[in-house]
Amino acid sequence: MKDNIFTYLKLFNLISGLKEHYSAGHLLLQKQKTLSIAESCTGGLISSLMTDVSGSSAYIHSNFVTYANEAKEKYLLVKPDTIEQYGAVSVQTAGEMVKGLLEITGSDYALATTGIAGPTGGSAEKPVGLVYIGVGTKDEMHVHKYNADPNLPRIIIKYLFAKQAIKLLTDVLKEKEN
Repeated sequence: MKDNIFTYLKLFNLISGLKEHYSAGHLLLQKQKTLSIAESCTGGLISSLMTDVSGSSAYIHSNFVTYANEAKEKYLLVKPDTIEQYGAVSVQTAGEMVKGLLEITGSDYALATTGIAGPTGGSAEKPVGLVYIGVGTKDEMHVHKYNADPNLPRIIIKYLFAKQAIKLLTDVLKEKEN
């Protein structure tokens, strides 16, 4: 029981502290740019957060939850060879998810996540808590690796992944201001 209370307090503090999506949303509105999102390990959480911003219909173009490798290939144009050679959780796959998303949607920005939220599915090479986050435009691509504490509950790891993804998007949007 005590562990559950601390878990819920951690989750509450994490959720109530999330503000990045407001910054990203307002920047997209200000710039009159569109965003498409492809999520694997975050399961639609980023899409949900980004649509919490009033006026989000002006910038959200298309969002996909592509958990299965086949979905990444079919809807995001990720090459089967990429997944076979590097795995679904890799810099290469995250990059191809962004590239494919931009190609099929025509959005100004694309954001993609692929990772392992746990508590199962991890390995020594790719542990629970690992995520690759891609953000790109037709001109540039950023893929970042992030590791969350693998001992945290799955839902907290997902929120940490989402927070990092939206933070990266916000950083890219701010870079474009300069």
